[in-house]
Amino acid sequence: MWMLAKGWLLYTRAVGVLSVTGKMRPDWYVYMVRCADDSLYTGIAIDVPARIAAHNAGKGARYTRSRVPVVLTYQELAADRASASRREYALKQLSRREKLLLIESYSGS
Repeated sequence: MWMLAKGWLLYTRAVGVLSVTGKMRPDWYVYMVRCADDSLYTGIAIDVPARIAAHNAGKGARYTRSRVPVVLTYQELAADRASASRREYALKQLSRREKLLLIESYSGS
């Protein structure tokens, strides 16, 4: 199924976005991981499994390097990088309790 949104033709497969000019634009995701010390880290990525692997290899964010292993607990698709960054910021503003409720609702669905 194709939809037109702000000059971009979107298709439903979670592979990417095809522009009107035919160029592929990758999907961006917001994700949350639970670190070994039980803290939560929020980030954005195009390839979430690869990003989690990078975190666990000690090549991810500085915050997670000393808190491996990390486990993916939440992810959501964003329209583009800017939207992903805005959503990341919004999630980081939540309290730990609110984040845990979000994770629980994601896991329960």
